[in-house]
Amino acid sequence: QVQLVESGGGLVQAGGSLRLSCAASGSILSISVMGWYRQAPGKQRELVASISRGGSTRYADSAKGRFTISRDTAKNTVYLQMNSLKPEDTAVYYCNAVRDFMNSWGQGTQVTVSS
Repeated sequence: QVQLVESGGGLVQAGGSLRLSCAASGSILSISVMGWYRQAPGKQRELVASISRGGSTRYADSAKGRFTISRDTAKNTVYLQMNSLKPEDTAVYYCNAVRDFMNSWGQGTQVTVSS
C-alpha cells in the first residue's frame, strides 16, 4: 500500500500563491503516476495535474499557465505550486498515486481563495 500525506493548504487572497506538498510512503517503488485532484462543494472530483514516473506532466485546462506540478524523488514528495489563484480554485485538494492500477488517496487539504 501507498500512504499519502498532504500539506500546504490554507486561506489566500485572489492573485496569491500556495504550494501543496504530498509525501508518499510505503510501497512506492511501483508508483506509475502521482497527481493532484480537487473537489469543490457540490462538484465532482477533478484532475488538476499529474506527473508520471518518467516525468511527463499533464494539466487541466484551468490549471495551465498557473499551476506547476513537480517532484523530489529523494524525498518521495510531489508538489503543486499554485499561482494567480482565483476564488474558483477553492476546493479540497487530494493527492493521488497509481500503483499497479490501484489508486491511493491522501486525506485532502483545504484551499480557500477569497475575492
